[in-house]
Amino acid sequence: MVYFLIIISAIFVNNIVFSQFLGICPFLGVSKKIDTALGMGAAVTFVLTIATIITYLLQLLLNRYGLGFLQTIVFILVIAALVQMIEIVLKKISPSLYQALGVFLPLITTNCCILGVAILVADGTWISKVPGAEGGLLQGTVYAFATAVGFALALVLFAGIREQLAMSKVPKAMEGTPIALLTAGLLAMAFMGFSGVV
Repeated sequence: MVYFLIIISAIFVNNIVFSQFLGICPFLGVSKKIDTALGMGAAVTFVLTIATIITYLLQLLLNRYGLGFLQTIVFILVIAALVQMIEIVLKKISPSLYQALGVFLPLITTNCCILGVAILVADGTWISKVPGAEGGLLQGTVYAFATAVGFALALVLFAGIREQLAMSKVPKAMEGTPIALLTAGLLAMAFMGFSGVV
């Protein structure tokens, strides 16, 4: 039951984009087409899940030897290495997706969503957001995966709305970024409706 609560909480109630405002750069930058949003969501899901497992174990090692102050630097290096792996794989497997993601693929390295969740799981501070959660590697990994799915959901929803807005008649002053920010605000308000679920 606790894993179900972790998943629902991470995807809907405490959505990383709409309630914690992490990962806004790719959220606004890659959300113009659903295909690109799906690719970015899949890449973030993979990197976030694997990075959380590795950084959790590294945090234990750092704390054991009194090197906890190196946490942020080590976490960024791990995330950067994972992103490089994904970049190489995407270049060989799907060159069109690689081209579509463009500059945003290397930006996953400094995506505050990935670093933020890795730190939340390593420190165990995410536990306060889910009733009944005890922490640990397994629950932390489930939380990270669900958070990444929530990020991908937000990205795809926003991309779908932006594709519809591109075909709609929008006042001249609201074209581009203003209507995108207004839409993001409305989506955040919609996700607030889930706040009483968990």
